[in-house]
Parts: sequence; C-alpha cells; structure tokens
Amino acid sequence: MVSQSSPILGNSAASAHLHFPSGPSPRLRASRAGMLFPRTSSQDASRGRYSHINADSLNGDPFHHSSSSSSSSLFRPGTRMAVLAAAPAGLYKASVTRFGRRRGPALLCFCCLVLFLTSFAFHSRFVSKARRWPGMRGTSTVVFGTEQLRKIWEWEILSGHYPSTRPIPVEMGFASPPNNPALPPNAAFKVPEAADGGVVTYTIGTGAKRIYPEVKLRQQDFGHPPRPIPGSILDLDIIFENCDFSSGKYVRDCHEMLRLGAGLDSHTRLRREDLEYLRYIYVLDGEGDHLQARDDNATASLPPSKRASEDWERDLPLPPHSQYNPTNRQSSPCPEDDPRIFHMFWAGPFTDKPYMAMMAFLFTQNLGLHLENPASENVCRPQLWLWVSRGPADAMPSPTAIDEMFEELRNNPWSAPFLHPRFKDMIQFRLWNTTEQLDSVDELKNDWRNLGDELFRSEGRSKKAEAKKKLGSSIALDGKSSESHESYNKLPVVLSDLVRFVLCHRFGGVYLDVDMLFLRDWEELWGWSGSFSYRWSHEDRYNTAVLRLRRGSALGTFLLRTALKNGFDFHPTMMSRYLRESNMEKLLYRVPDALFDPGWLSTDHRKKHWWSSPEYFQRDRPPQPFFTDFDNFFNTPSDASAAPSVVGFDGFFRGAYLYHYHNEWWKPFDAARFWPDLGPRFVEVEKMGRAAIADKPAAFTEGIVRNDKRDLDWATVLKRTFEAYLRGERPNMYGEWIRW
Repeated sequence: MVSQSSPILGNSAASAHLHFPSGPSPRLRASRAGMLFPRTSSQDASRGRYSHINADSLNGDPFHHSSSSSSSSLFRPGTRMAVLAAAPAGLYKASVTRFGRRRGPALLCFCCLVLFLTSFAFHSRFVSKARRWPGMRGTSTVVFGTEQLRKIWEWEILSGHYPSTRPIPVEMGFASPPNNPALPPNAAFKVPEAADGGVVTYTIGTGAKRIYPEVKLRQQDFGHPPRPIPGSILDLDIIFENCDFSSGKYVRDCHEMLRLGAGLDSHTRLRREDLEYLRYIYVLDGEGDHLQARDDNATASLPPSKRASEDWERDLPLPPHSQYNPTNRQSSPCPEDDPRIFHMFWAGPFTDKPYMAMMAFLFTQNLGLHLENPASENVCRPQLWLWVSRGPADAMPSPTAIDEMFEELRNNPWSAPFLHPRFKDMIQFRLWNTTEQLDSVDELKNDWRNLGDELFRSEGRSKKAEAKKKLGSSIALDGKSSESHESYNKLPVVLSDLVRFVLCHRFGGVYLDVDMLFLRDWEELWGWSGSFSYRWSHEDRYNTAVLRLRRGSALGTFLLRTALKNGFDFHPTMMSRYLRESNMEKLLYRVPDALFDPGWLSTDHRKKHWWSSPEYFQRDRPPQPFFTDFDNFFNTPSDASAAPSVVGFDGFFRGAYLYHYHNEWWKPFDAARFWPDLGPRFVEVEKMGRAAIADKPAAFTEGIVRNDKRDLDWATVLKRTFEAYLRGERPNMYGEWIRW
C-alpha cells in the first residue's frame, strides 16, 4: 500500500527496493532537466509513474517554474525580468547540485556576504563623503591642543574679528564669556547660565550700537544705484538667514534681498511693502569699546624663542590683540592693520582672463576715477595686486626677473593698458617669489624647506608631474580648443592654494581667483571685521576662491601651521577638514555662494548613488540669468541669447558681489573682437591685439551687423560694457564718468 504522505516515492518499504545512482535525486535531476530542456507533449506521455502528478501542485516548489503562471507580463518567459527572477533559484540549485544540500547554501550565503561587504567597502572608499575604507579611522589633522585652540578663539574675539552672534563651540570650554568689541551690548548671544564649572558659548557685546539705515537714491542720480555709505558694514548673520542653501533658501530670493537692502534697484523698485526687516547693511553709532590699532611692529617684536618651529604647537606665540577700531572712528580712512587689497595670482602669458578681472574692478569699485584727484575725498580706496608667476614654482627667480616681467607686460595687449599712469595707484603688478614669500612668514620660514619635493601637494597627492605640462592656456577663436578641465596644467592652481593664505596672512586683504568678475562695490564687505570664505555649492565645505583673512591674525597662524604639519596641503577640501576637526569653522565665516558664485547651484548636481539619476538644484526657481552649465556664459544658448544685449550688465546676477565662471581659460570673451577695444587713447594696444590674431580664424555666425556675432553672449556683453566705460562712452554702474 502506497503512503499518502509520499505519493511520489511511496512508503519506506517500497522505496527500499528502488535503486538510485550516486548524485542528485531523481526529482532534482528531473527539475534541472526541465529548466534546461523544456518538455514537449510526447515527453509528458512518457513520464511513466509520474504522469499522474498535476504540475500545479509544484507551484510552491523552489525548483519548479511554470510558464502558465498568472503573474505579471513582466515575468513571462523570454523577458529580462523573467531571467532576473529565475537567477536566485538557479544559483541556489547550482550550489546544491555542486556542493550538496548543506554545504551549497552555506557557501552561497558566504559569497553573498562577501559581495555585500566588498560593495560597501568600495562605496565607503570612493563614493561616500568620508572617502576611506570602513573600519579605518581617518588620520586626524588636529595639530593644536584644546588650550591653544581656545587661545586662538579668545584672541580673535578680543581683536574684534568675531562680529557674529553665532555660539562658540562647546569644545572650546570657555568658563566665562569673553568680551566682544565687534558686537553691540544688546547683541550678545546668551544661553541659560551654566552651573559652576560649566561651559559658556556666548560673548558679551561691548561695541557700538548698530543702525540699519534705508539706502535711498538721490534724485539727480536716477537710473543708477547709489554708492554704499562709507564705513557701512554687511551683516553676514542676516545674509546667512536669507541665503543659506541648507535651509532651503533660493539664490533668486537672496539676490532680491541684496538688491532691496542696498538700493540697487531703487529706480526700478516694484515692491511697495515695508522692507525694513530685509535691511542687512548697518553703520555704527557711539564709541563703544574701541581702542587703537596695534603697532605694525608688534609681530616682529616677538621673542625669538617663540618662533622656533618646535614651540608653535605647545606654546602658541601670538601678537597683542588687534583692537577693533571701525573705519568711521579713525583719522585715516584706511586702517594700517586692515588694508583694502584684492590679491590675484596669474601664471603664464597674459590673456583676456586677467584683463577682464581688472576691467570689472575698474567698472565697479570706488576708485575715484570720476575725480581729477581721487585723494581729495576721505575715502578708503581699494587696490588690486596681481601677482605674476613666471616659472613652475618660482623658487629662485633671476635678478632681472622683475624687469623681464614688466617688459612682457608692456608688449602684451591684454596687460599693457593697466600700465597707464591713471591706474598706478589702483593696480599693481608684483612678481611672485616663492622663496622670498615663505621666508617672510614666521610660521613657515624654518620648516618649509624640509618638505623637499613634496612642497606642492593637493588632496594628499603630489603634483610634480604637472610641471611637465605647458604653462598657460591657448585660446581658440574657432571654438576647437584641445584643452579641457582635465588636460590643462594644474600646478599653478596648486601653487595658488598656498599663495592665497600666505598673502592674506602677510599683507591682509582679500584673495580672489582670476576667473571671477566684480559685480558691485565691496564697501560693506570690507566693513565686516571677521574672516570669511564661501560655500562649495551644495557641499558642507569651503571654496577658498574667495578668502578674507586679517593680517597676522591668530586664525592665519592656525591655518598655516596646521597645513604645514599635514603635508603642506592647502586644497579647499583639506582646509575644510583642518577647520572642522579643530572646531574653528565659525572663525572663517562660510558665506552662501549666492554672493560670490551665483550660477553654481543651478549648474551643479549630485548623485546619491553611482547608479541613481543626478539631482539638480534650484532649477525650479533659478536666478537671472539661468545657466545649466558654466559654458552658457561664453556660449549662451540660442533660446536665451536675446537677453544679454537687451538687459545688459544690470540684468546679470544683480545683487551678487562676484561671478565665478570656473576655469574656462581656453574660451574667448569676445571671439569677434578679440582685442582690447579701448579707443584712440590705446590705439597702439589695439594694433598689437589685432596683429596677434591675424592668423587665427574666428568662427561665429554673422548677423545683421557685419563682422560681428549674430547674438552676443553674456561674456561678450560684459567685456564690451567695461570697454565702453574706459572709452568714455558710458558711465560705470554707479553713474560715474571716467576722467583722464
């Protein structure tokens, strides 16, 4: 009698008379054969004792796959989904067939675990933000102990370099709140009193009262915005509240606030509501707790024993506090310990890129070019210092290097105009000498030579191989340049990462990359007494393309010494690590990129996983103009190319302080007129420029104007706007006409 519980094999007695060869069971072999060789009706008729079994009874069998299943059409035989769905069962069967019922599944689970851990490890190393193998703790970049870091914080606050209400990090362990001369008494950031031995995170404001005035337009200047109030100050805390990408703020809304608060659109204002709460520019009232600026020789008078490299991290030497003294409380308009210098760095032959940076400087900044004698007004005039690199590292320039530099500048059409006597107090060309500069900084001079060939590192990697590449970029007027972001020489970029921190610490001022254009007066930014850089698009780190440091500051000492002890790596990613791991981020204010890089968010994207679709930012409400790629600045798409020549400079990211076009060195600003077009006063320069491109064909679509582009790109419109100002054909953005 056959057992009902085993219709296939019968009872144990019956099955004892059956003989099976070694290997898998008949059921398993039949199932595998059914998958490899589908049965026909004749095969079904010849199944013998198994012909009475209904195939539907095997639907729950992991080895059985019925083609007559009622599942979705996605799993029909022959589809990709059907193949994928069958893969796990196939792997399972193969493991059982090859290694048996116990060892096969165990080995399969082990392989799956190894695959998962391997994928996780590679994701952690190459995709995640940590960028390191799991289980391996990254090397700490911290150089100074907590006591020394607290000393740096205290020095910066007492020097008036912390005009912010943001709390001090708890890790600094302040037992009592320090006095803050850069904050008014009612602006102290206070929290409930801590118990005895507790930590405070606020400062006590001892400075002057802040007044936030309404910036109005004088009737006689209708059509142009007013110059900022001399001595006015930008409140970065208010800017951050209205422009921070992390809190969901849009660049478009930020720019409108920047325009309304500064009166940039007073002559075209359409908003009628009370906008007092959007005022972000203030002036100081009352004396407050302001003392005299420190002596220039304070740093030089440090005891020699404090300068030894082995003592810096254990007993940090700092100069006397640079006591806060606002500009409108001084007899001199420019403080000696806080000069208004814009530093830029350039390597290779002069092109239209530094030319445009300096033209934008002349068009926007308060230089007094509309006055016969700019010094007649008690106003602090900024300067632009362009540091010229003439070699791969500029370690040992020749004795005649300065003369050779100026000879090259005079014979280059893009640099020659700025040697005109009218600009001698505004623009200076300076030779970069790596040896001289590093030997002039106490924090570096005794140690930098020990680095040898590892002097130039970026993100932990040496960049010596870049020295073999050509210095500078060739501009192709026909748009067929062979250069790209991957191929151009990056050694000057690595060197510039070092240059900005050395120059700002030694001379003070602001460093700007050459691929940036001024869009408005910086008066209020100069008034902010703290240090700042700006945010790297959507990422939580710095982009030091803009860097403001106070001369000889404790923060500068911290940054230089920390970089020195971490392989002399000044890349923005590493500088972000130094500040974050030592709890110093709030001393270097991370300004929203809407102020300095307004097109970055709409051109950038991120991918949460390598297989996921890119996520774009703020394209639902982009700023004006709307760029999806940095190339749109030089090659504006045809469906948007009517705007540049119609709205002009006033419609280009109005409200932002700078525009950053990110390294497009090989693309011309104006392919149709690729020379300095500055009129009769610079006719010889124009001849040089035309001669330089005589054998370079330009490719552009000609329109109704002969020998000119049909549609003018944004880059072309800005170049021709700046040049028209120097030719005397139009005023600058503030309605001022140049006087020669």
